Amino acid sequence: MSPCRNTVVALLAATLLACQPLAGDAALPAAVGEQALPSLAPMLERTTPTVVNISARGRVQVRESPLLQDPFFRFFFDLPPRAQRPRERMTSSLGSGVVVDAERGYILTNHHVIARADEITVTLRDTRTLQAEVVGSDPEVDIAVIKVPPEDLQAITIGDSDQLRVGDFVVAIGNPFGLGQTVTSGIVSALGRRGLGIEGYEDFIQTDASINPGNSGGALINSRGELIGINTAIIGPSGGNVGIGFAVPGNVARAVMDQLIEHGEVRRGRIGVVIQDLTPAIAEALGLERAKGTVVTQVEPGSPAARAGLQPGDVIVTINGNEVENSGDLSNRVSLLEIGARVELEYLRDGRRRRASAAVAGPDRAAAQ
Repeated sequence: MSPCRNTVVALLAATLLACQPLAGDAALPAAVGEQALPSLAPMLERTTPTVVNISARGRVQVRESPLLQDPFFRFFFDLPPRAQRPRERMTSSLGSGVVVDAERGYILTNHHVIARADEITVTLRDTRTLQAEVVGSDPEVDIAVIKVPPEDLQAITIGDSDQLRVGDFVVAIGNPFGLGQTVTSGIVSALGRRGLGIEGYEDFIQTDASINPGNSGGALINSRGELIGINTAIIGPSGGNVGIGFAVPGNVARAVMDQLIEHGEVRRGRIGVVIQDLTPAIAEALGLERAKGTVVTQVEPGSPAARAGLQPGDVIVTINGNEVENSGDLSNRVSLLEIGARVELEYLRDGRRRRASAAVAGPDRAAAQ
């Protein structure tokens, strides 16, 4: 088809879209001439069966006022004796999840969706309900893995979230407000969002795809239908969507998932350095052209970093081939590596780029990364 004809077809499609009446039975044609109009339907037909609704119920103890625990206060006001059993109340939450292993029945979701749950019910796209059990959960990243009987499940493909760029098209699938499976679309608004005070380890994908209460644990997917994030949080004055939603990157979720499945918990690693952000002022003082990376301020004696030759003042710029944006970036990446794994670092010292290799150690000291 010639460029001129492409232009004419595109203009005709735009005109048809603008001129559609508001009647409920009005719809765009499937094609204009020989050119089909774009649709997400084929991709969603493959991916929506992998996203599930989650209902969690549990019990929490109700804290009494200290006055009610005082026997003299109870006697003075003629209150009945305290019950020996602690008071409890039922809790419930609604959220979403994503099937990541159909053969073993593993589902990714958020920690806060299933926290303190005694009973977890999973509803599939085909309306079947299954009872789930917790495999492991990590509140620091807000990721959990639950397991259901592997009965005719469909699993999603996990994409490489490190390849995302601002402006990439994304789709969010979840269970907002308990309405049932819902699809919204948008773009990647920002990457590496930190300092929000939402979780202990923050490295969020920000999106303007509509995310509301109940979307937590649901899928953020790219245009190929690959999972690139787990929807986690929103910022809104009324708790609803205002175009600012956050998702845990798929690579982070996968690293946490692997440890939860293998160990039932996340065993965070460290290399034994204390670090701080590379600010423009520090970069200028060190004679660097850009403020990207993280500065080593202390090296723990006898640590993997010390054995690798790192020193205070070194600027770490890459880890395992990936650029280090700031101190939080390095901390997140190291903490999610398996203990004993090798980590390859590139750093700057005296204006020269150097390399170091270290084995990740266990979390003996919380202050050192």
